[in-house]
Amino acid sequence: MATAHRLPPAPQPQLYRFSPMDVATLCLYVAIAGFFAAAGDLVAPFLRQIAPSPAAASYAVNLLFYASVGILALLAARKVVVRDLKVLATRPWFTLLMVPASVIAMMILTAVVVAANGQVETSQNQAGLQALMQQVPAWLMVPLLVVVGPFVEEYIFRHLLIGKLGRRVNIWICCILSVVLFAALHIVGQEAITLTALLPYLAMGATLVFVYMWTGKNVMFSYFVHAAKNLLAVILVYAIPPELFNQMQNVQA
Repeated sequence: MATAHRLPPAPQPQLYRFSPMDVATLCLYVAIAGFFAAAGDLVAPFLRQIAPSPAAASYAVNLLFYASVGILALLAARKVVVRDLKVLATRPWFTLLMVPASVIAMMILTAVVVAANGQVETSQNQAGLQALMQQVPAWLMVPLLVVVGPFVEEYIFRHLLIGKLGRRVNIWICCILSVVLFAALHIVGQEAITLTALLPYLAMGATLVFVYMWTGKNVMFSYFVHAAKNLLAVILVYAIPPELFNQMQNVQA
């Protein structure tokens, strides 16, 4: 049967109650993200003065943001992390096969929705990350984009918004909120919120919500999918010569 290939659910309702650590982590995340979305242009000149370069300033801000929130998130979700890793360990081949399969499905869905929209547009968030990766070495970017960043976002948008809020609010409403807010996070404060700019992130968010629910709310599985997708993007950016990469961007524009 199809259900035999899915990971066994592990409800443990006590793990899905909001804790003071969850509230503190969420408040810190919203406060820092909101501050830079609203006042990022005001603090940018100051950061450029104390940092050796704009790239260094951008990297330092993102690293401090995700590292501080990530530490709190790991402390808050440590029991869920351990449980979900143990569940995945019971089906190692499932994890090894379905993580890359999920990334491929995400890429296909993204291509389909972007093609259906008829317009291709590189978001300011994506363009900024690509520019940053051209100036910061891979060994510094991988911990940020592949290890810490995806964990924080899966904790916030899957574990809290669906796993925990879903005990109080209709689960489908939580799933929709997870997809929409995840997409908006990557756009707000950087550019106008348009459907064209949101579509790639909506497709990514929808895929991550699907795999999270499909694996019985296993946040570590959705984290591995998210991290694998980001790792693939990092590899592609660093593998393509900057001159060719800039030409590709100009053609797309």
